[in-house]
Amino acid sequence: MASPLPLFHLYGDPPDDQAFDFIHVETIASRSSIHDWTIRAHRHRNLFQILLIEQGGGEMTFDVTRLPFAAPAAILVPATIAHGFRFDPNVTNGWVVSFTEDAAGALTDRAGEALARLRALAAQPVIPIGDEAERARLSALCAELFEEHSLAREGFRLAMRGLLVLIAVGVARLAASRARTGSVTLRPADATVAQLRALVDENFRVERQLDFYAQKLGMTVDRLNDHVKRATGVTAGHLIRQRALTEAKRQLVFTTQQIHDIAEELAFADPSHFARFFRKQTGTTPHEFRAQRGG
Repeated sequence: MASPLPLFHLYGDPPDDQAFDFIHVETIASRSSIHDWTIRAHRHRNLFQILLIEQGGGEMTFDVTRLPFAAPAAILVPATIAHGFRFDPNVTNGWVVSFTEDAAGALTDRAGEALARLRALAAQPVIPIGDEAERARLSALCAELFEEHSLAREGFRLAMRGLLVLIAVGVARLAASRARTGSVTLRPADATVAQLRALVDENFRVERQLDFYAQKLGMTVDRLNDHVKRATGVTAGHLIRQRALTEAKRQLVFTTQQIHDIAEELAFADPSHFARFFRKQTGTTPHEFRAQRGG
């Protein structure tokens, strides 16, 4: 029997595909303490999360890697990414801010740019906070967001969007500063690449031919490849292959699903085709990859 990776709205709640303009904030302790300070690996279909670790620390699962973290730090978790946490019991606290990506992006164009950038910055999800003043500022913003959420006073939805933008931009600046040795420029994500990623997320299980995506985007294959290569440094074909590879890794690590069933689910012609694809991309076989990670 396969043990599929759970898909939640908020942790423990069933998925909500209709969620729109959704912002939620809670303390880390409020949910993790009732789960023995362990949030098991899961995914959110349409929620981005920002964690602010103010005390304590622990270890997080991020896709198929394990990363330690310690206060003070921020953590970025994009929608669809497999993640889980083991918090240091009884000492870890801070905030978890969850939101559908439209929530803050709809406020201003600038906010939309910053939030689009968060996904790229989240490739390294743990962001140490070396500036105590910035930690205190983010903490105060989260507390104010919590107050607006709890009291639901007149205009609270607009106030929550504004606070979310300030939190998201603040964390994006910290992440960008880490990545660029001091630069805080929030370069907007490329619109064509963003559209391609969205299309790939919807269709990669059944369609990995580049001409399918080029046609959907109204471009030739060569033009799409050139555009993506200039924007990201890799080809469009690479993005498509990596999405399938990421899903394969998730299934191998987080489920007990048979490898031939994973191959079928990802629309490979047969298990041997899947094995060749996986080995070419990773240098190891699916069986070896699973065994190395205790599966």
